[in-house]
Amino acid sequence: MAPTDEQLLQDALRDGEAFGEFYRRHAPTLLGYLTRRVGDAEVAADLTAETFAAALEGLPRFKPDLGPATAWLYGIARHKLARTFERGRVEDDARRKLDLPRISVDDDALERIEAFAASESTGRLINELLETLPSEQQHAVTARVVHEREYAEIAGTHNTSETVIRKRVSRALARLRSGLEHTP
Repeated sequence: MAPTDEQLLQDALRDGEAFGEFYRRHAPTLLGYLTRRVGDAEVAADLTAETFAAALEGLPRFKPDLGPATAWLYGIARHKLARTFERGRVEDDARRKLDLPRISVDDDALERIEAFAASESTGRLINELLETLPSEQQHAVTARVVHEREYAEIAGTHNTSETVIRKRVSRALARLRSGLEHTP
């Protein structure tokens, strides 16, 4: 039996893969929700990234007895959306803290995002693409993005420099983005 969303978020405090599973379950529908609200795929993609980054940062504050995990996630999204409307731009503090790049979206990508947002296969595709990466890139991007480890910490664990780890993460994200862009 698959764990509930609430169990995944509780497990994510010690297991980054649990948050990855939560992300895979909800990223497509959250992206679709935000795309419909803002009417701009690039802004919606930024808001989706920002929402999950804030959720990852806020994991210790999640209380399952206060409501469903999806309500918590969409509450974060609504807050990000409201701030975007108030200020006229996406606040990308959490995304920058995680060193995630901005997403550039053109008209063709907008159509693909809308179709992709409705697809349950998105999570599987990301996992498949992640597994195609060289192991050092896979470990670096997982440690940095999923487990939120600092570059220096990752470098120390792998007996290499921060610069090497930064390049591995950057190359991994670029390959993942390219794989997603070339998906029909």
